[in-house]
Amino acid sequence: MGKEGTVLILCFLTISFSAIYVSSQIICDDTAGTFKRSSPYDKNLRLINSTLASNVTNHNGWSNGSIGLGGPNIVYNMGMCSSGAGPDACSSCINDAFNSLLQTCPSQTDAFSWVGDEIICLVRYSSKSFSGVLALKPFDQFHNNFDIRKEDQKGFDSVWDGLMSRMITSASSSVRNSSSNSSSSSSQLSLSSSKYYAKDVSPVPIYGNITVLMQCTPDISSKDCKLCLETSVSYYKNELHGKKGCIILRPSCFLRWELFPFSGVFDNINFKPGPSPAPSLPPSPPHADADLTNTGFSRGKIAAIVIVMFVAIIVFAVGVAIFKRRKQKQDIELPTESVQFELKTIEAATNNFSERNKLGEGGFGEVYKGMLMNGTEVAVKRLSKTSGQGEVEFKNEVVVVAKLQHRNLVRLLGFSLHGEEKLLVYEFVPNQSLDYFLFDPSKRVQLNWTVRRNIIVGITRGILYLHQDSRLKIIHRDLKASNILLDAHMNPKIADFGMARIFGVDQSVANTARVVGTFGYMPPEYVTHGQFSTKSDVYSFGVLILEIISGRKNSSFYQMDGLVNNLVTYVWRLWENESLLELVDNVIKEDCKRDEVNRYIHIGLLCVQENPVDRPTLSTIHQMLTNSSVTLPVPRPPGFFFGNGPRSNPVAHGLEPGQSSSKSIPCSVDEATITEVTPR
Repeated sequence: MGKEGTVLILCFLTISFSAIYVSSQIICDDTAGTFKRSSPYDKNLRLINSTLASNVTNHNGWSNGSIGLGGPNIVYNMGMCSSGAGPDACSSCINDAFNSLLQTCPSQTDAFSWVGDEIICLVRYSSKSFSGVLALKPFDQFHNNFDIRKEDQKGFDSVWDGLMSRMITSASSSVRNSSSNSSSSSSQLSLSSSKYYAKDVSPVPIYGNITVLMQCTPDISSKDCKLCLETSVSYYKNELHGKKGCIILRPSCFLRWELFPFSGVFDNINFKPGPSPAPSLPPSPPHADADLTNTGFSRGKIAAIVIVMFVAIIVFAVGVAIFKRRKQKQDIELPTESVQFELKTIEAATNNFSERNKLGEGGFGEVYKGMLMNGTEVAVKRLSKTSGQGEVEFKNEVVVVAKLQHRNLVRLLGFSLHGEEKLLVYEFVPNQSLDYFLFDPSKRVQLNWTVRRNIIVGITRGILYLHQDSRLKIIHRDLKASNILLDAHMNPKIADFGMARIFGVDQSVANTARVVGTFGYMPPEYVTHGQFSTKSDVYSFGVLILEIISGRKNSSFYQMDGLVNNLVTYVWRLWENESLLELVDNVIKEDCKRDEVNRYIHIGLLCVQENPVDRPTLSTIHQMLTNSSVTLPVPRPPGFFFGNGPRSNPVAHGLEPGQSSSKSIPCSVDEATITEVTPR
């Protein structure tokens, strides 16, 4: 393969592994003002939440108005969906954005959210009238961590600048760009907001296609729309120049460009491949009828050619061997080349892995607190040098987490691979893990019901992103309290993706002969048959809900009252006896709402049902948790429900707590993470 062909492959792989994954971004304006819970402003805001989606779909994709009698209690609001969005998709997008705003900005009077996955929608509200007023701030940006190669930058900029100039002109005009037209149907909205909406694709050498989407709110003037988009484009050129994609969010406009088709709004665009360098042709062979003597081919020359070919074969074989030896390193470097830290940088940040900087120890190594030269606090995961399986999990975690970006997932900042040293560098999350608080009698008093409820909902959002909202479908496979980190505000962040698996878009179930995870959190179909799916994470999440409400480890219920037990079994018995409140941690019994806690326990039982088909999806679970009007079905018996008979009873098979067998279902009695069990 020629050098140019190799460059093409490297660029393609880098683009594939370096996407920005942002499903919803919320900006709370902390300078505008605040309101109190149950105040008139709060009530008006929640009234808008219940009506905005229908107002948007009933008014061709855009609604702009206010609610309130006057003064500081008026809530000005706007909702908008991009052209081509069906009413159901638009309504769902608006509702999700508004609910996220209310949870993330619980007291700010001014906030907005752009949602940009399958469709583009905007929700904005304020205590001040903003209709027709250009707003450039507050703003936020998200960018790809990878850079255009310096030698390609000049040619890339030429294409990029021309495309952006055309897009700004098209988006800021009162007539929608023809390139973004799609066939209309009764299932799509003919949006008023398409007035300031444009999308386009332009081929660029080496990198394929640049895809761009721009949109302004319909209330501002064409001149203001142009200014807003020009400001965002200028910001990229001045602050982010060379990055392979970015998202810039402002109250009045939205800009996103990537090197891949990032949204369903590009489904009808005819992508054209970028120009590829022509491969060099091999020299023409001599004519078949040529006489060797007459053409100057002596026996000596033939021998020389044979020797050269032999040497070439040897060189090729050596090259293959070197390639195989370096492949392991390349597997990591290709998708993450720009986030690799020097070992000496990490050693300096952690004071040479000082014991004083040690935060804890997990299944695959130790975790240290560190500070980079720029003042950024980090958590460094140092994989054990003696771990036979740590290398696999290391590669998996680098590749998987580098592709994810969500407020309820811990963020990977980089890695270091130097000899036997394998290091992962994460954002520092100050409040350690959920189990540090939840299972400590003195510390769990800090987890009142409001905090626990928010943790449950936050974990739900994180898993929903993994299963559905990210560009990948990812099964975590090791959800448990110790893998939920808590930030300074006790917001949860899912961590430890060493065992995660990426699913294809249309893939729903997979099988493995290497069962990994933690006993007690793993569903029966996974332990016994090696079958896993999104419903495996749902089961683990159900156990986690029950632990958060009870304040007790799943394993602490084993052999209770002379019966083989686990948390799931115990809660099922409480359900049958109509005494679910016996599960509730005494710490929260006084401040919690009983109906709400009962509902969350009910949802937990729905998650741990034995048949994966019966378990709800994460999107359904999120609706159940955040919308009390959703009716909950009656749960069926859970997996690992140990009745009076020997079915699923590990003791009946002569096993001790914590053991597993290919002919029995392991009991949920051990907090240790297992890395290999052969299922039957």
